[in-house]
Amino acid sequence: MPKPKKTDDPIHTRMRKYVNRHMSNLFKRAVYILLFATIQVAFLAVCFIYLENLTPYFWVLCILVSLLAAAHIINKNNNPAYKIAWLIPILLMPIFGGLLYLMFGSRRVDKRLTSITDCVRAKYTEFPAAPTVEDEISVTAPRDAVLQSSYITMASGCRPYTNTQTRYYPSGEEMFYEFCEALRLAEQYIFLEFFIIEEGVFWDTVLDILTEKAKAGVDVRVMYDDFGSMLTLPMYYEKTLRDRGIKAHVFNPFNTVLSPRPNNRDHRKIAVVDGKIAFVGGINLADEYINTYEKHGYWKDTAIRLSGDAAWGCAIQFLCVWDADTRETTDFALFAPQTAPAAPIDHSAFANGIVQPYTDIPMDNEQVGETVYFQLITRAEKYIYITTPYLIIDYELLVALQTAAKSGVDVRIITPHIPDKKTVFFLTRSYYKPLMDAGVKIYEFTPGFIHAKSMVADDRFAVVGSINLDYRSLYLHLENAVWMYGTDAIPAIRDDFLATQEKSERVTDALLGKLTFLKRMWLSILRTFAPLL
Repeated sequence: MPKPKKTDDPIHTRMRKYVNRHMSNLFKRAVYILLFATIQVAFLAVCFIYLENLTPYFWVLCILVSLLAAAHIINKNNNPAYKIAWLIPILLMPIFGGLLYLMFGSRRVDKRLTSITDCVRAKYTEFPAAPTVEDEISVTAPRDAVLQSSYITMASGCRPYTNTQTRYYPSGEEMFYEFCEALRLAEQYIFLEFFIIEEGVFWDTVLDILTEKAKAGVDVRVMYDDFGSMLTLPMYYEKTLRDRGIKAHVFNPFNTVLSPRPNNRDHRKIAVVDGKIAFVGGINLADEYINTYEKHGYWKDTAIRLSGDAAWGCAIQFLCVWDADTRETTDFALFAPQTAPAAPIDHSAFANGIVQPYTDIPMDNEQVGETVYFQLITRAEKYIYITTPYLIIDYELLVALQTAAKSGVDVRIITPHIPDKKTVFFLTRSYYKPLMDAGVKIYEFTPGFIHAKSMVADDRFAVVGSINLDYRSLYLHLENAVWMYGTDAIPAIRDDFLATQEKSERVTDALLGKLTFLKRMWLSILRTFAPLL
């Protein structure tokens, strides 16, 4: 009998294409990086061969570099854990430790990138959507809200807004349709900035809309991180976008292993339409975020839609980074919404609460993301609910969470049960015990991977954005989020947390089990170098 003809399962077909595409991208990138690495290693080998007689002097020079690097680290205004993580390899390997730090640890960034915060501050002042908002907030809002908002304004340059409606999306699937519809309504411009873009249902749908809008004369700009999209997009994909009439830029191209700034990635997720609508959250433009295929079980993620004045704040953040990294000079006036003349304050605008989109730029040495989280935790009076894919925190945040729980605040944290990175998952679990001993309730989302980054406290405050609770997000990456007080989205964020908790397993000592001696040793090493992971 002839064999029955095999019918491809759509899911298996998609997975096969996914693997083939990733392997192709990985192979091309690997060859490219390996080529440059080989050239550099060969150059060093030639130097050693021809400068053999100078080897002692070379060693002395390397040791001197290591000592200077150690002194530089000690005197920098950095997190102590980050300092220790670099001092150990430098002291253990004085010949190469200093060189490693110069290549991968020190921040050798373009001066234009260090001035992003100044650009944001200047543009918010030059093009305020509502000039009287801050004065009104200082009078009408409670003191703790004023203090939190004032810190964000002072540290990041990003100002608060009213007259903004907030819509919370508890999943990528729920955001997808309205996201695409908002893009279709664009009349003037569309700005997209994402860490990951991947060809598939989500991106292909968006790309068709962007192409159509670009042909209609809409200014469409797309910026994505090269490292984040390394395995999901072909090399030089920006040329494909430009051929469609889309202005495209790749942030911080990852060209060689000796890239001068490999750690500073653009992890932000921003979409702005005409300065009137903006989307912020953890959702990248890839299919796992809308669960069209299963990657690590069910993919749980969230986002916030801003409709109103605060959307312009997101546009400012986008344009400042765009100009800094592309070396362009954009006329912000061409994109700014029309500002009405000064008039009596419309108190009805405050009915939707205060909305403050903000950005965290590592080049300015101000840890805005961590400090905003710290303030929410320390100022919570009744409860604080946290969702995060990673829980790798420094001593200050650890103590803040422990202190809040010991003070009677209901502190709950949801993390994934199915990891995307096993080593990071193991490290995340290592923080459970000291938190649980202090009274923090920890849950793992059993259906799959939870990628959402959010905090909600006391039915009054919330933050949703791209900022993970790990060292990379808090200290190294460009990040963004939305701080909210008294908005319509806050009860929805709370209810979604409680609904997610119902699908999660509470972590107990029995679930964690006992660690073997080897695992404890491995964990000690991981905890030491956690700031560099």
